[in-house]
Amino acid sequence: MSVILNICGARPNFMKIAPLMRAYHEHPTIRPLLIHTGQHYDTNMSTLFFDQLGIPKPDLNLEVGSASHAVQTAQIMERFEPIVKEHKPDWVVVVGDVNSTVACGLVAVKLGVRLAHVEAGLRSFDRAMPEEINRVVTDSISDLLFVSEPSGLENLKHEGVPDERVHFVGNVMIDTLRANRDKAEQSRVLDELKLAKGQYNVVTLHRPSNVDDPVMLGRIADVFDEIRKDLPIVFPMHPRTLANLGRLGVAERFQSMDGLRIVEPMGYLDFLKLMANAAVVLTDSGGIQEETTILGVSCLTMRENTERPVTITQGTNTLVGTDGAKIVSEYRRCRQSPPTTAQVPEKWDGRAAERIAAILADAS
Repeated sequence: MSVILNICGARPNFMKIAPLMRAYHEHPTIRPLLIHTGQHYDTNMSTLFFDQLGIPKPDLNLEVGSASHAVQTAQIMERFEPIVKEHKPDWVVVVGDVNSTVACGLVAVKLGVRLAHVEAGLRSFDRAMPEEINRVVTDSISDLLFVSEPSGLENLKHEGVPDERVHFVGNVMIDTLRANRDKAEQSRVLDELKLAKGQYNVVTLHRPSNVDDPVMLGRIADVFDEIRKDLPIVFPMHPRTLANLGRLGVAERFQSMDGLRIVEPMGYLDFLKLMANAAVVLTDSGGIQEETTILGVSCLTMRENTERPVTITQGTNTLVGTDGAKIVSEYRRCRQSPPTTAQVPEKWDGRAAERIAAILADAS
């Protein structure tokens, strides 16, 4: 029996860990344990996702909570180490690029436990992004690297990772989207918000480069003020973004803008329904670039770079940077020429987790 500790901690992890926990059921030689670090812990950011995605109750919760990067990473390492020593796993599996990913990865390898990284090889080449540091460090210490798109293969090869460690398996986040698409269609969120299909836009913003700077937030407000003249904007707001609006003195401008509706973060199914029926999605999220590609919805990524270039070359994503005039111009282009069909990237077929589980079963 091979014991595998599976790590999740923040909202983006939950959509990636859910299909893995299901896929393990096909392999009786695997005994999976789920460890929740508690990096995201409230109802909308954690509990609701577990319920909606059918993720089993975590075997252990480290209950770390919010803190600075250093404090959070240190606390996760401190609380995870005794768990590894107690359970003596054959593998630790980490997903994505959050602090939980790198923290648990470091603990594993320092205790001599093999590490597998799901969603390996993605690179924005922007070391100012905390996620980029987490990605690079985790990949450098992993024994198995599961890649979601071709750019990941190229990046890892360039970094000298041996081919036998790297497996192109597809995208577990898309596994979750495909598994829940029909269920999401039953959501009443459009009725509750009084929205019609294709007659609104969706925004998500949370990256420090966008929401920690009052000048940048003012520029974003200018953009929204233009876009809302065309169609209303629904903005499920990350708690950190909401706190920053008040701290930086721009809350009133956002909250008083006609046509801009700030709502609380949503569960997975409601948000999937909201995205699937939007005219345009504006975001700085990585995962949303992937989801909109499969949904066939125009996505404008308000960043200077992306670690998911396949969403541009094959999908519906456009990198628009942070210049207000360019964002508005690209928005108008999307409205005039919405995507008709999006090419589905290779192996984004809903079976990535199955491939990962089979490889881990053979390697154990």
